[in-house]
Amino acid sequence: MRPLHPASTARRGTRTRRTFPAIVVVGLTAVLSLTATACGPGADDASSQASTSATSASDGKITVPDNVKDRLKQHGVDLDKWKNGEWKNWDKDKWLREAKDFINPIIAGLWGPARMRDADKTPQKPVDSDISGDKGVTDPTPAPVNAQAVKAPYHANLPEAGKLFFDSPEGSMVCSATVVEDPAHPGKSNMVWTAGHCVHAGKKGGWYRNIAFVPSYNNSGKSVAQLQHAKKEEVAPYGVYWADWAQTSEQWISDGGPTGGQGAPYDFAVLHVTPEKGSTKSLEETVGGALPVNFNAPAVPKIPSITATGYPAAPPFDGQKLFQCSDGPGRLSVTANDPTMYRIGCTMTGGSSGGGWISAGADGKPALVSNTSIGPVTTGWLAGPRLGKEAKGVYESVSKKYAGRR
Repeated sequence: MRPLHPASTARRGTRTRRTFPAIVVVGLTAVLSLTATACGPGADDASSQASTSATSASDGKITVPDNVKDRLKQHGVDLDKWKNGEWKNWDKDKWLREAKDFINPIIAGLWGPARMRDADKTPQKPVDSDISGDKGVTDPTPAPVNAQAVKAPYHANLPEAGKLFFDSPEGSMVCSATVVEDPAHPGKSNMVWTAGHCVHAGKKGGWYRNIAFVPSYNNSGKSVAQLQHAKKEEVAPYGVYWADWAQTSEQWISDGGPTGGQGAPYDFAVLHVTPEKGSTKSLEETVGGALPVNFNAPAVPKIPSITATGYPAAPPFDGQKLFQCSDGPGRLSVTANDPTMYRIGCTMTGGSSGGGWISAGADGKPALVSNTSIGPVTTGWLAGPRLGKEAKGVYESVSKKYAGRR
């Protein structure tokens, strides 16, 4: 489903199909391509000549922060060459992978309507969904739950949901993501939650590039045919937001893989974003909402239902519309020593990776409790990490990094 990873041409956001490969369960190649919801090569038809940058000045003009310029220089990257195509150089020494090395200067206009639409690709091949080799606690495989289309306009039903776009060595990819609250900026968050495999390739790769979030993508639910001639305002009604910082778990960076790998239980990431076009409003103010994150979600038996949301791109879906699945969660153990993951029945495919899993908190209000990480191609279920101290650490780190600024 969401390949849990973005990198392959098409794997499902559920790691079953998409870029993400499969999960290695205790020596068992349980290829759950859910990891990367991403898609494969997309058309580079957007004008990538506009200025790059990561923040907006008070006059609304985009400027490139000195720290971004410095990091680029440290790795022998010229900013002008980068925005004019050097970002396509995925040589090992140019593909930065360390946590501290994330760089993502804005290339204004790169993500135009056609490039966003064409980023969705179908999976190259299905993978085995057998996970019987795990040594932890795994409940019986849930019955498939048919994904339901979210009623348009999407913003009226779930303003926090959106689509994530990025580039990988295999081409343009997609995932799903959710606007979340920022403890340092109540009511004015610029933070977005997604899967780790949607921003970093894991053990054998580095940070993806040109990562951008589009809240309420295709808000009116237009068909692929109708989108052929749609204006950017129709596709991205609330604008395009570039990640000026991304952070995922050290476990994902060291052990994650196309199909999840042993990093799957830690397959989460937090982005801080800035608008492509200068704006005085935060992302939360612009879209009108942000979800709290529950890092102490109840055990499976105490959660009556979880709702997963995303933009599934692998057949029978086309990646252009928002869908949801609601189901009572079960447990999925990848390895005995790692946290047990949540698992629900759901027919969403790759592209839904990174999408938020929402459940009511103790106060009865909706909160994000997980994100789509992996899932099989042949059966209708998805799995997501249990958000604990590692996830909380990533979240708080991003919030603190921007505590003194917008």
